[in-house]
Amino acid sequence: MSGFLELFSQYDVLGAFLVNIELTLWSALFSLILGVILVVMRISPISSLRAVAGAYVELFKNLPLTIIMVFMVLGAYAQLKLSFSDTFATNFFWLAVTGLSLYTAAFVCESLRSGINTVPIGQAEAARALGLGFMQSATEIILPQAFRGSVAPLGNTLIALLKNSTVAAAASVATETSSLMSEMIEFRPDVIIQIFLIFALGYVILIIPIGMLTTYLSNKLAVRR
Repeated sequence: MSGFLELFSQYDVLGAFLVNIELTLWSALFSLILGVILVVMRISPISSLRAVAGAYVELFKNLPLTIIMVFMVLGAYAQLKLSFSDTFATNFFWLAVTGLSLYTAAFVCESLRSGINTVPIGQAEAARALGLGFMQSATEIILPQAFRGSVAPLGNTLIALLKNSTVAAAASVATETSSLMSEMIEFRPDVIIQIFLIFALGYVILIIPIGMLTTYLSNKLAVRR
């Protein structure tokens, strides 16, 4: 027990977890917005939009997240001069958020598309019969039901995003959990078991409530047919 207390007093463990939570929340917001745009494009009657969205999803689904994070630093920042702030730490934080958002949006799109598949085709036909255009049908009829049908996969995507936020170390975010864990193991190998347990239990504490909440909402919001 003394080893745990010593580690918490020597290192800002809670601060590192807070950075990962902030990465997750911002990335979840932006990836949800982009994911909605992508899924609307995928069900669009315009074939070129469907092709672009499909290509995006297939590309980012099959790219390793680490490669995206490294590109954000060595490509977007170093070569393309993409910068969000003059502050080093803030700039790389937002570069990591950008990489996580671009990657996760593909999975958000697929989660929502699975929800759209639960909406009876008669709903879209009825909307057209009422004279509603594509965007009206999508935003007022199809997507609201799709969100209700995709709560569980969206919850799984959020859990994956929280765990993927540890890859932010590849984007030079030096204050998140994986960077801190590496530092702790390097300088305090005498308490390596305690270090592992701190981070393992920390993520269990964060992830289990998300799983329980999404399971509850999935059952609560499920469309009864």
